[in-house]
Amino acid sequence: EVQLQASGGGSVQAGGSLQLSCKASGFTSDGHVIGWFRQAPGKEREGVSFKDMRDGTIYYSDSVKGRFTISGDSAEDAVHLQMNSLKPEDTAIYYCAADVCYGSIWYNIPCVNDYWGQGTQVTVSS
Repeated sequence: EVQLQASGGGSVQAGGSLQLSCKASGFTSDGHVIGWFRQAPGKEREGVSFKDMRDGTIYYSDSVKGRFTISGDSAEDAVHLQMNSLKPEDTAIYYCAADVCYGSIWYNIPCVNDYWGQGTQVTVSS
């Protein structure tokens, strides 16, 4: 059984930094991606970033590009999202996710197997 364990998050003032981590367990190969979605109150869920454990391919949404950095590898089967220059609009619940379809769920394309961890709150005050 695949499980995703998220950690990190919290509250910070605008311009500050936070880090999120997501540790996967139960995958039998590195044929998956791990990353993050977020959902702010009253808004649709947004795919933020992912890293492919097979070849290291990285994706960032335009809203976080240049401010967020994702790291991690298949050896630890985990990713870490360093969030810098945080803005109030980054406030949301962040969800760790994984799929076996090269990150298709980040592009709103269904995947035969996708997995979700618990959400963690990120609050950025102005």
